[in-house]
Amino acid sequence: MGVVVDPQVPREVAGLLRANAPLLSRVRAGWVPPAVTPARRRSPSSALLLAATPVVIALMAVLLASQASAAGFVLLGTYVFIVLVKIASMSETPEEERPQERGVYEQARWYDGRFLLPEDFDHDARLVLSRAQRAIGSVLRSHVNAEGMLDDARNAVMLPAQEWEIARLLAKLSALRLEHRELLARGIAPEVAAVIEPLERALVNSEAAVVARVEALERYAGHVAEAERAYHARGQIEELRARLPRYEELLAEAGADRLGVAEIERLAQDADILERTLRRSVESAHEAFRYLES
Repeated sequence: MGVVVDPQVPREVAGLLRANAPLLSRVRAGWVPPAVTPARRRSPSSALLLAATPVVIALMAVLLASQASAAGFVLLGTYVFIVLVKIASMSETPEEERPQERGVYEQARWYDGRFLLPEDFDHDARLVLSRAQRAIGSVLRSHVNAEGMLDDARNAVMLPAQEWEIARLLAKLSALRLEHRELLARGIAPEVAAVIEPLERALVNSEAAVVARVEALERYAGHVAEAERAYHARGQIEELRARLPRYEELLAEAGADRLGVAEIERLAQDADILERTLRRSVESAHEAFRYLES
């Protein structure tokens, strides 16, 4: 599982957050990217320094070979110092090399609380969330949804909202379970045991309620999968029905009319059966969808 983002977050930002889970973990841990400085380009002084290098070298050679060798050493030291200062000033990472980190950091701060990371969930919560994500993904990727046989517009809104709500509850449940385990690890006084028991029941009941939501999603996905199978089978039957005249022509030309085409014509009956199955499956999916909305 990856980053789970509130569906109310703009799509571009949500995509950025989902693609940068490790960086978001660092931000959560307190990491801050370097301050942004204006992009550095080669300045005129850099170009002038580069162009002057052959002249300076030639002048130093003349001075060192003459009686003014001391001036040559001074010139050499000054030039080397200038070059080192220039190199140091250019060693900072340019802005264009770190826009991604800065952008992720700023969006993470702006949308803090609107996304959840893998570390926000304990092992059991991850398993439950993965079940929900598989069910939602199978519905949204189905052909019957893309063809509008289901309410694709409502699915596109309601299912991501369900995923976020389930993830949010599981993250809270994970945090409370961790606190509860740490409390138990420190040892519980007999006087506190009576209070602990209802808290543990609250955790168990909350998990059961979230799992019930996930099971409803899985039932919905199951109905959609049944409709998907009927949809694909219907398409194959329709393709075979379109070929019937060619089979009939072949039988006639081969003098095999005595065999008839009864078996082939059963395709038409099968298509009708699959059509009814598809309608029933879609109706069942709609019923399951209405249950999710309640």
